[in-house]
Amino acid sequence: MQFKTRFAILLLLVAGFAGPLARAQTPLAGARDDPDLKRAWSEYQARHFATAARFYERAAHRGQPVGEYNYAMMLINGEGVHRNAPEAYRWLRRAADSGLAVAQYTEGQLYERGDGVERSQSEAVRWFHLAAEQGEVDAQVALATQYYLGRGVPRDLALAAHWYQSAAEAGDVGAQYIIASCYEHGDGVAADPDLALYWYATAALQGDVAAGAKARALAAARAPDKSM
Repeated sequence: MQFKTRFAILLLLVAGFAGPLARAQTPLAGARDDPDLKRAWSEYQARHFATAARFYERAAHRGQPVGEYNYAMMLINGEGVHRNAPEAYRWLRRAADSGLAVAQYTEGQLYERGDGVERSQSEAVRWFHLAAEQGEVDAQVALATQYYLGRGVPRDLALAAHWYQSAAEAGDVGAQYIIASCYEHGDGVAADPDLALYWYATAALQGDVAAGAKARALAAARAPDKSM
C-alpha cells in the first residue's frame, strides 16, 4: 500500500515549500579561524548587516566557500545590500563547485524549481546527491523524495528508503515519519512493524502529533487481546 507513504511525502513537500530557497536563506557559521568570516559572523549576529555583507564579500573574493555562500544569501535576502539574484546565484555556484554541502543542496533547489536557471530535475538530483553524500540532511530528504517520485531519476523505492533512513537517523522528523510509513507498508524495505513503531515513536518524541497517533494505533494493534 504505497498510497499512504506517497501522501506522507506530499505533506512533507507542502510543509517544506515556502518560496524559493525557503530553507537555505540564512548565513551559516563556519571557518571561525578566518578573520573576515569571524568578523562577518559577529556583525551579522549583531544585525549590522551592511558590515557583515562587506566582510563576507571580502572572504568570497578570496575564494572562501562559506564567504561565497553567505554573501550569496545576503544578496538573496537583501540584508545589508540590494537584492541581486543573478549575482547571488553566481556566488552560490562558486561555493557549490568548491564542495560546500549546503551550497550544493541550495543549487539543487534552484534546478528543482527553475529559479534563475532552466528547470532540470536530473540536475537537481545531481546536486542533491553531492550534498547528501556529505551528510547534508535536507539534501538527503530532497534526494529521497526525487527517487520516491521518480523526478529526474527512475523511480527507486529502495534508494528512496535508504536516503530517508539516513535523514531519519540524523534527526529529521519528517524523514522519521516517512521511513516509519515505509516500514509499515513495505515501501522500498521489507515490512517491519517493530521498526515502523520505533520510527513513529521517535518522530512523536520530537513533537509530531500524527506520528504519535500512528505509534499508539500500531502498539494497540499489536497488543495481546486480553479478552481471550
